[in-house]
Amino acid sequence: MKTDFVDVTDTHKTLTVEIPSDIVNARIDDVAKDYSKRARIPGFRPGKVPARVIKQRFKEQILHDVAHDLVPRAIDEALTAKGVEPVDTPAVRDVVVEENKALTFTAEFDTLPPFDPGDLATIQIARPSKRIEEDVVDKSLDRLRTRAAKSETISDRGVVDKDIVTVDLDRTEADGKVDHHADVNIEIGASANPPGFDENLLGLETGAAKTFSVRYPDDYPNGELAGQVVSYSVTVKGIKRRVLPDLDDEFAKDMGEFDSLAALRARVREDLEHEAMHAAERSVRGDLLKQLASRVPFDIPQGLIDREINRRMEEFASRLIDQQIDPRKAGIDWNAFRDSQKEVAREAVASALALDEIARREQLTVSDAEIDQEISRYAERTGRTAPAVRAALEKEGGLARVLSGLRREKSVDFIMSRATISGE
Repeated sequence: MKTDFVDVTDTHKTLTVEIPSDIVNARIDDVAKDYSKRARIPGFRPGKVPARVIKQRFKEQILHDVAHDLVPRAIDEALTAKGVEPVDTPAVRDVVVEENKALTFTAEFDTLPPFDPGDLATIQIARPSKRIEEDVVDKSLDRLRTRAAKSETISDRGVVDKDIVTVDLDRTEADGKVDHHADVNIEIGASANPPGFDENLLGLETGAAKTFSVRYPDDYPNGELAGQVVSYSVTVKGIKRRVLPDLDDEFAKDMGEFDSLAALRARVREDLEHEAMHAAERSVRGDLLKQLASRVPFDIPQGLIDREINRRMEEFASRLIDQQIDPRKAGIDWNAFRDSQKEVAREAVASALALDEIARREQLTVSDAEIDQEISRYAERTGRTAPAVRAALEKEGGLARVLSGLRREKSVDFIMSRATISGE
């Protein structure tokens, strides 16, 4: 077998193969014999059809089967002999197969060359501050007050800012279509309200009705309403006001097992500090991976980027389904979403390649016990047994992903031990 490798780029290769005619003819004969056993041709007994008749009648099918058998094996042999591992199944083209002739074809594939990630000690990362200022604690307490607020019915005045107004509403669009909505609660001043809508409700008392028009700006986020004039007919059915509790010891006791406001404040601070610590860790890790990605010296194969984009899209769709949202009816421009993921996907793949290369160079390995421990942790989080999780992973070929993920985490730890991390 003759082979010729061509380096198109650092990662993209072509392989031209020529399989000798004697091997091709032998395989044609074997396939023809198999066809002869099964063929039913008038004038011949089953299994007694001459080879030349079989080859003439089933020529295209036989040649297809021969190529389907010889081409993958030839690619595997050539790649193994060269010590090359493709990142995906090679794309085969220009296949020429005929009896008494050599079989020739060309295969294209991407591969990942070894590379030097550079001196890890030169990686510098600034850790964000985990300090929590008093005003941040104050804002968190205010949010707790807002969630604990109670509604008070208003009957002695008209609508003012921050009121919650219950209305029956008819919306008439430019095409004359009318949408009726009953018992709609509208918080005056909310950012989601149509522009100019709130002003028309101010001063209205319970039982009052009003018809008015709103012109949506040309740059309004909802393209269907941008630049449109919409008529509204509103009847006020009720006015309520959100009343916040006083920020005192009684409020703290209502929030749980707290004896005083000071105790509640201490818990809020503790939670914020815990959250800030994790946010700082995520920031350090993100900066580390970004710097690693920049150290990959070659263009990332597009197939790997597309695979990562697909994974991200499937993950996002799964999150929507978990929230009982149909991804097909969520109004998402999936092409735009895909485009928005291109750069982050490229960076994610590049950083993963850098972690894998460092693991290879530093001979970082994962033990069976560590894999078992990771499976047990996942089983505990999902409420399943470890054997059930392992069986599912083995069935889906997922154990390799577990091993790869653990090895990359070891690479992260290894790099962190050598990088310069400043800050708190």
